[in-house]
Amino acid sequence: MTSTPSLVHPPTGILQVPASHPELAEPFDRATSDPIHLVKLSLVIPTYQEGQSIQKMIQQLSHLLDLMMPGEYELIVVDDDSPDRTWNLAQGMMADYPQLQVMRRQQERGLSTAVVRGWQVARGSILGVIDGDLQHPPQVLLKLLETIEQGADLAVASRHVDGGGVSEWSLVRRFLSRGAQVVGLLILPDVVGRVSDPMSGYFMVRRSAIANQPLSPVGYKVLLEVLGRGEIEQVAEVGYVFQERQSGESKVTWKQYVDYLRHLLRLRFDRNRRYGQRPVVVPLTRFFRFGIVGLSGVFVDMAILYLLSDPTTLGWGLTRSKIIASELAIVNNFLWNDRWTFGDISQQQKGWSKRLKRFLKFNLICLAGLVLNVLLLNLLFNVFGLNRYVANLLAIAAVTLWNFWLNLKLSWRVTDADDLHS
Repeated sequence: MTSTPSLVHPPTGILQVPASHPELAEPFDRATSDPIHLVKLSLVIPTYQEGQSIQKMIQQLSHLLDLMMPGEYELIVVDDDSPDRTWNLAQGMMADYPQLQVMRRQQERGLSTAVVRGWQVARGSILGVIDGDLQHPPQVLLKLLETIEQGADLAVASRHVDGGGVSEWSLVRRFLSRGAQVVGLLILPDVVGRVSDPMSGYFMVRRSAIANQPLSPVGYKVLLEVLGRGEIEQVAEVGYVFQERQSGESKVTWKQYVDYLRHLLRLRFDRNRRYGQRPVVVPLTRFFRFGIVGLSGVFVDMAILYLLSDPTTLGWGLTRSKIIASELAIVNNFLWNDRWTFGDISQQQKGWSKRLKRFLKFNLICLAGLVLNVLLLNLLFNVFGLNRYVANLLAIAAVTLWNFWLNLKLSWRVTDADDLHS
């Protein structure tokens, strides 16, 4: 009777990926006497309560990678002691899938730390992560690996580039996802702004880019840790469509958003200590064009505000007049920015549907700025007694950088993986 292959012992101590497999100094595995071999790709699958999908996931990944790179990969399931015994189901497949390893963690919890613990026992020169719930399409692995082999240090599967998207997300879920990204851009722009989808949990990274770097992830977003602490130079992104769950329940709760905020703040403080206050690089050519377009919007805004609110014309209330004037200015600004400021990007995103999507994002960002604008306008006009037009001009200036930065990162999806200096 064949015995069940043993589980991988979870590493302990600091969360730090070694430059090579910890046992490669010895030519044979001490437990089995089998020779230890390097592989190209080590793919970690962090799991918790994925018993309904893990076997199908292992089968799909093995079939794909056996065709793509036979004998050059390993799958590492890292399970947080699931009550449904996900780890046991995966362990039962190890005899038929020799490239599979399974780790059962009973002392630690958390997706991000599970990924790092898996990387710590990995043998590959390329380290990857994919969800175990079938929401990340395995076929995208081919494109991710290709971009790494072409020289990228980090290849991220993104929902926000060409070929990417979400299948059936509600408006609330989309809003929360984008809202989390906006918060990240405000707290940690030099990290979050490097990719279009910093919330992605599907990516590959060169071991050498994160080796020997002490890691300290919080919650689910291990990509932030890789970007924030790794030596990542070249970043590539590959579009993918995030699939709906076929089984199990979503683990996203309010606690995950709290952990995300804690993670951002921790990275911010740690990077300040390590690098000092690093300046944010602003693409000056685009900013100059954005400013010129914004100036045209000022004239539109001022003219409409005068026609609607001045006592000699319609005499409407200041707040209502300001909202209408700003919305018409937003339409003006979008048309010019889409044609001129970000025209090179717009040419790659042709079609009325994509243009409408860009406009809606632009509008939402500018409307958020409008809220700040209206508050400032009323403060300067009603509290400090400034002339209404001077107050309006100052309020517009105060939110210009806000509008530019967020549109740069969201509406036209310009990231460090693109050319920011065009």
